[in-house]
Amino acid sequence: MPLTFTRPVSALRIGILTIFQKWEKWLKAESSFLTAEYLQEKFPIVVSENNYLINGSICPDEGLLEAIDKLSEGDALFSNEILLALKLNKAGVAEFKFENTSPYNKINYSGSFVRIVYPEDIFKNNDVEIRKDFKLITHNRSSAAISSTNTILGDHIFAEEGAEAECSSFNTKSGPVYLGKNSQVWEGSHIRGSFALCENSQVKMGAKIYGMTTIGPHCRVAGEITNSVIMAYSSKGHEGYLGNSVLGEWCNIGADSNNSNLKNNYAEVRLWDYNKENFRKTGLQFCGLIMADHSKCAINTMFNTGTVVGVSANIFGSGFPRNFIPDFSWGGSQGLEVYTLNKMFETAEKVYERRNLKFEETDKKILAYVFDQTIKHRRF
Repeated sequence: MPLTFTRPVSALRIGILTIFQKWEKWLKAESSFLTAEYLQEKFPIVVSENNYLINGSICPDEGLLEAIDKLSEGDALFSNEILLALKLNKAGVAEFKFENTSPYNKINYSGSFVRIVYPEDIFKNNDVEIRKDFKLITHNRSSAAISSTNTILGDHIFAEEGAEAECSSFNTKSGPVYLGKNSQVWEGSHIRGSFALCENSQVKMGAKIYGMTTIGPHCRVAGEITNSVIMAYSSKGHEGYLGNSVLGEWCNIGADSNNSNLKNNYAEVRLWDYNKENFRKTGLQFCGLIMADHSKCAINTMFNTGTVVGVSANIFGSGFPRNFIPDFSWGGSQGLEVYTLNKMFETAEKVYERRNLKFEETDKKILAYVFDQTIKHRRF
């Protein structure tokens, strides 16, 4: 949280793909979701005669795939006390309770794996996942051609159909560069791998993007970005710095806004933890901004090191806002008030219309639930 207030953990993007998309490609199968009740309508479950239930916070790799493939019905794959996967029939899925794994045949997995527990784990592991996804997606495929006006260092670049780039530089010596379908890199941009630009997204003129960065589908970015992940349908369309950060969907960063990713005293960064209802040590010296879905900031906003912005917050004004901005907040360093649901819905409908999409009732129900669940944090 707050990124998983509005989606199952397996719908988080890390690397090029979301976690569930990775599993679909590795297993060559369709996926569905066993998630919190209020999310289940938007993310439904489909049960077959034979099913793999996989921990949505785990990213796949060859070792895990081999171990899961060997499971028999009723087997449960564990790493110490972490349940990784189960193989169950239709009746077994109906009876499954996450807190009770005693009915299953426990099998130990001794290999290592990438697991997303905290939001900062997304940018921490993004380089590893970009490389894995790049190999998975491009295996036995040929890249589309991009313009000769670009400068490419190394040969670790792959462009999907319709990808365009002009008069820009790509350094793939430090990691792969992936340009998704119908993506665009505008003139004068400088990009270092590892980097992923997903379908229908744009990098604006003169952008400086460093490695370990993912720009999800239908996004537009500019300025300076390093080691960050933007999920989808979000914009950082102007100058300003974003580093060691994660943005959800439908976020907007105002012009000349910046986040700090390093304390002046080089101390360990702490982040707000929704479960502890307090700040938690991250063990990181570099940690920037975590911003959940539908949140936005005005021009010249300055975010402190290790700031968490909840769902649907609207931040503006001079000075540094607090390090935790609760969900459905309106304001900044001078004070906050409640961003009411009806006002938020009005804005979301306009934002969706600009993308020729409809703001669905299922999304409204999810956001209304999150609004009710986070009232305790809005003590304004």
